[in-house]
Amino acid sequence: MSRPEITLVVARAANGVIGRGGKLPWHIPEDLRHFKEVTMGTPMIMGRKTFESLPGLLPGRRHVVLTRDAEWQADGAVVAATPDEALARAAADYVSVIGGAEIFALFEPHAAAVELTEVHARIEGDTVMPPFDPARWHEALRVDRPAEGGRPAFSFVRLERR
Repeated sequence: MSRPEITLVVARAANGVIGRGGKLPWHIPEDLRHFKEVTMGTPMIMGRKTFESLPGLLPGRRHVVLTRDAEWQADGAVVAATPDEALARAAADYVSVIGGAEIFALFEPHAAAVELTEVHARIEGDTVMPPFDPARWHEALRVDRPAEGGRPAFSFVRLERR
């Protein structure tokens, strides 16, 4: 089987924050629905900490966990030790890479697209990721959402590799 098409799925604040204490540092229900929509039916590759931050197994998606810990296992998770092994174990034409920062960095050079939620606020957090390089990525789609109900404004952005 050839290498699957890889899409990174990430929400990122204006200052690069993607997490705090192993969780998302904001609660945007529309972003959660968007995440479900773009990942449904695809295997999701993630790091161990991202897997452990989930509320449980997400229905309709295979959970492939990339970890250095050869002893680690969890019910419902497919464990992989390397990015190539994770892709092979995903066993699909399309995969979603959902984090964390180290996992995004490993797969970004091979990704075809990014489903990015830009959170238009500077948020405190302990996990950051750099912006996507405009020399390698172009914006194919943008849907802006205003701030409301105490939640920051945000945009759904689809980036495609140049």
